[in-house]
Amino acid sequence: MKPYLAAAVQMTSIPDLKHNLAQAEELIARAARQGAKLVGLPENFSFLGDEEAKITQAEAIAEASEKFLRLSAQKFQVTLLGGGFPVPVGNGKVYNTALLIDPQGRECARYEKMHLFDVNLPDGNTYRESSTVLAGTFTPPVYTSTDLGSLGLSVCYDVRFPELYRHLARLGADVLFVPAAFTAYTGKDHWQVLLQARAIENTAYVIAPAQVGRHNSQRQSHGHALVIDPWGGVLADAGDSPGLALAAIDPVRLEQVRRQMPSLQHRVLV
Repeated sequence: MKPYLAAAVQMTSIPDLKHNLAQAEELIARAARQGAKLVGLPENFSFLGDEEAKITQAEAIAEASEKFLRLSAQKFQVTLLGGGFPVPVGNGKVYNTALLIDPQGRECARYEKMHLFDVNLPDGNTYRESSTVLAGTFTPPVYTSTDLGSLGLSVCYDVRFPELYRHLARLGADVLFVPAAFTAYTGKDHWQVLLQARAIENTAYVIAPAQVGRHNSQRQSHGHALVIDPWGGVLADAGDSPGLALAAIDPVRLEQVRRQMPSLQHRVLV
C-alpha cells in the first residue's frame, strides 16, 4: 500500500439514467484532475426515484451502469466503485449491487447489499427496500491491491450493523467503503457518528460517497459525503451540494493508529 488520494463523490441522482451518468462522469473527471486514484460513487448513482420505474428499467440501468463504470475507470485511470445500482434477479426484484472496477476496466469485486432498509420514520416517510430488492446472501468482499491496500465493500444501511465491518476487518480491510443514499431525517443525527464509529472500532479509513438533496417529491438525501481516518477524524466533507470529499489515504497513519490503539489484536469474541 502506498499513499494516495481518494474521492467520495456526492451526487443528486434523479429518475433519469442519462442525466445521472453525465453528472457522475463530470465528478469522476474532477476527482481525477485533482489526483484521486480511488473514486467512489454513491448508492443509486445511476437511477434514484420511483421504485416501479426502477424495476421497469432495471435491465437497461444495470447494463448501462456496468458499461459506464468500466469505461470511466479506463478513461480516467482510477479504481472506481459504483456504490449501488439495480441488477435484475427475476420475479420483479433486483440486487442492489456495488461494483469495484480497476483502471483496466476489470471487475475487482462485487457486493450485493445484505441489509435492506425497511423502516417507518417519525417524519411520516415509509421505506420498503425489500419490496423491490432481494438481499444478498454472500458476505461483503475485501479486495487487496498493492497500491491501494485492502478495500472492504458495504452499502448504506449496512453501516448500522457493526458485525459486518468487524468481519471485513478480520479479512484485513484497511479501507471501508460505505456508499449511501442516507435519508435527510436519519442523516442529520446518525450518518457521521456511525461512520466515525466504524472507523474507530476497526482502526480503518472510511470512504463514504453520498446522495444529497431532492430526488423526487418524496425522497431527500442528507449529503455530507465523508472521508474519515482510522482515529475517527473527518478528513473531508462534501457538505450539502454535489461535489467531492477528497483526502489522502496514508499507510503510515494507518500503522501509527493501529500501533497506538491495537484493539483489533485484543478481540475476545470472534
